[in-house]
Amino acid sequence: MYAVTGASGQLGRLVIDALLRTARPSDIVALVRNPAKLSDLAARGVVVRAFDYDAPDTLEPALAGVDRLLLISSSDVGSREAQHGAVISAAKTAGVGYIAYTSILHADANPMNLAVEHRATEAAIKASGLPYAILRNGWYTENYVMSAASAIKHGALVGSAGDGRISSASREDYADAAAAVLVDQSAETRVFELAGDDAFTLAEFAAAIGEIAGRPVIYQNLPQDDYRRILEGAGLPAAIADMLAESDSKAANGSLFDEGRALSALIGRPTTPWRTTLPDALKRKQG
Repeated sequence: MYAVTGASGQLGRLVIDALLRTARPSDIVALVRNPAKLSDLAARGVVVRAFDYDAPDTLEPALAGVDRLLLISSSDVGSREAQHGAVISAAKTAGVGYIAYTSILHADANPMNLAVEHRATEAAIKASGLPYAILRNGWYTENYVMSAASAIKHGALVGSAGDGRISSASREDYADAAAAVLVDQSAETRVFELAGDDAFTLAEFAAAIGEIAGRPVIYQNLPQDDYRRILEGAGLPAAIADMLAESDSKAANGSLFDEGRALSALIGRPTTPWRTTLPDALKRKQG
């Protein structure tokens, strides 16, 4: 059986969809804090089980019969090392035979603060003795689409990434990669550096937003602290604003750039061009 943690999240749902293209619903276990959120999947025959990172007693029983597990990194930045460690321990005790984990691009050398917990999780997986795949995901193109409406309104996209190139891919591309690794019974222990086939600077991204909107949109590069204050002023919690601004500033030095094309090789097709994801996502937001 294949199991996916965080199955009600945006990535988790897409991974389940990808698995359903090749696996029987009864062979898929959707692990989620609130099973009621996945009643539609349960109706299709997917096994839905309660699974709370912060409730260790729920973990091992929920992994009964699971052969291959995808651990999607928790969204609770600052608590992830302990949460992931509990899942890894439960997986080993439950007899899971293979674990895949969604990490961050170049986690071993990535200077972003976000990489710290990913490195710790990777180390815990390796120490567990379980066969594994580390899926070091780059940025989702959709991450930047969230700022597009404001950029159109004000005629400027703001950030701290300078001229850094960002090799993003769509969330669906990364989901397809995770599903491919999960169902490949021959998959060996290895690390994948996953990123989009093409890259962009935020100046190029801003120009593309302007083309879609039919009005000029420029990119305004800001010091990290100034960008953080803008994010806070937009209503983001201080911790999230700080994380995003810090990550953006590190991207200026290439932390989100990769040209190895391992992602497209893994999914057997080119990654979705960012110029395709951007207008499609904008249409959905406006609709």
